[in-house]
Amino acid sequence: MDLENQNRVKAAAEKYGAENVVVIIGAAEGEAAGLAAETVTNGDPTFAGSLSGVQLGLRCYHCLEQEFKNAVDAAVFEDQLGMMEMVLNVDDIVSEMTAIREQYGKFN
Repeated sequence: MDLENQNRVKAAAEKYGAENVVVIIGAAEGEAAGLAAETVTNGDPTFAGSLSGVQLGLRCYHCLEQEFKNAVDAAVFEDQLGMMEMVLNVDDIVSEMTAIREQYGKFN
């Protein structure tokens, strides 16, 4: 997660409260998705951004996870994300996101 997005997420959590913020991740690979998820739950593991050592504890999902897919209009999902769902390794992404939520479950 780049530094600008870390600042945006931190500002949203401060403004609205962590319990009212859900982060939707769109990374194309499981490892990248997991890194972003870890950053918004437990803090930036690379110690490079504003979330270094900051445990926001935000709930987070990847845009291809079933929980997100169930929460949006099916036609919109298909139009905006259908192609991604066909070409990306969704199982790897879901596995990584699930592992992060299990590891930092106290936040979700």
